[in-house]
Amino acid sequence: MAEKQEEPSNTQNGEPDNAEEGEGKKKKKVKREDLPPFEIVTGERLPAIFFKFQFRNVEYSSGRNKTFLCYVLETQGKESTTSRGYLEDEHAASHAEIAFFNTILPKCESSVRYNITWYVSSSPCVACADRISETLRKNKNLRLTIMVGRLFMWEEAEMQAALKKMKSAGCKLRIMKPQDFEYVWQNFVEQEEGEEAKAFVPWEDIQENFQYYEEKLAEILQ
Repeated sequence: MAEKQEEPSNTQNGEPDNAEEGEGKKKKKVKREDLPPFEIVTGERLPAIFFKFQFRNVEYSSGRNKTFLCYVLETQGKESTTSRGYLEDEHAASHAEIAFFNTILPKCESSVRYNITWYVSSSPCVACADRISETLRKNKNLRLTIMVGRLFMWEEAEMQAALKKMKSAGCKLRIMKPQDFEYVWQNFVEQEEGEEAKAFVPWEDIQENFQYYEEKLAEILQ
């Protein structure tokens, strides 16, 4: 699900948007050549510059026109396994949420229980929300929790209805707390080679923006 909202530039979360879109943009292009969309990341992590810009829980998502999806997939059957990685949907035919079910988990075995947690930069679009609801209804042995940084087009009636369908299908939809952003930083974001791991530094208004989106989601799902 790629965000296409065009809003006024804002500086409420640290650096101004144009600073990240300028010098930082050059770094992004270099990294994208090494990481094709939907590649399953093994032993590699999300570039810090992507996380700092794309995951910020700002109210106005200017310039954030794609989705990053970090996942933890746990299976319980004859053998228990845990895998993790991330997807991004730029330059791809489908959004990250749909790509997960097409590439990471194309089929659910009835004898296996699946517990999946997503940490996503923003909530799904209508089409992706419908696919999630359909998948959960068809696979009762699948449990999905989605932690989102922002709500996508939450004022639209169609979008609200799609989020309610997800809840009815059994999806646990949550807004990421500051502790969740820290978890993603520690477990999915790469550090500079040869350097000690850097502590997560919360941006300005991270708690306030979490509360804002949490209230909006509660109103939608009530």
